[in-house]
Amino acid sequence: MVLDRRELIIEAAAKSFALFGYKATTMEQVAKIANVGKGTIYTFFVNKEDLFQEVLDRLIKEMRLVAESVIQPEQQFFDNLSDVLERLLEFREEHALANKLSQEVREISTQMAQEGMQQIEKAIIHYIREQVAAAIAKGEIKPCNPEMTAVVMLKLFVALTADWKKIHAPLTKQEVAAWFRFYLQGGLGLQAAPAS
Repeated sequence: MVLDRRELIIEAAAKSFALFGYKATTMEQVAKIANVGKGTIYTFFVNKEDLFQEVLDRLIKEMRLVAESVIQPEQQFFDNLSDVLERLLEFREEHALANKLSQEVREISTQMAQEGMQQIEKAIIHYIREQVAAAIAKGEIKPCNPEMTAVVMLKLFVALTADWKKIHAPLTKQEVAAWFRFYLQGGLGLQAAPAS
């Protein structure tokens, strides 16, 4: 029964944060949604920040499961990574909590919402870093700094998908994958660029 109440509180908090954002969520709202007394929340969580961190940790674990479900062992490193990044960014855009936090950061720049979005980005970078390190160990890519490479890969993917379509016609999934591979696998040497 104790575990059930804790789970009810976490689910209620996730709903509240997704609907109202971090700043506008109160412990009273969470208690009402969970149908528990406000004091019951403090049995399990020190404060709103602690509860928010639990919700965020679960979101990040869910993102990792999504990423791992996309990996296909028979595919090459760059193809897998492109598929993973596409799915993670889709997940982040579709997830109500991530959307609300992003909106809150843009509109009122709440510190905890900013920290939440930073944790989400760090989790994505950490996952990419692991994939880069594994690819180096397998000899699929040249030795490099996995952390720096992960950041560059994420930023490039965001540039090709979200940023590009702000001022140009959006690229197809295949075009994004081709350009991603062009810049990261081949670089800016004299090989031919993908057709656009």
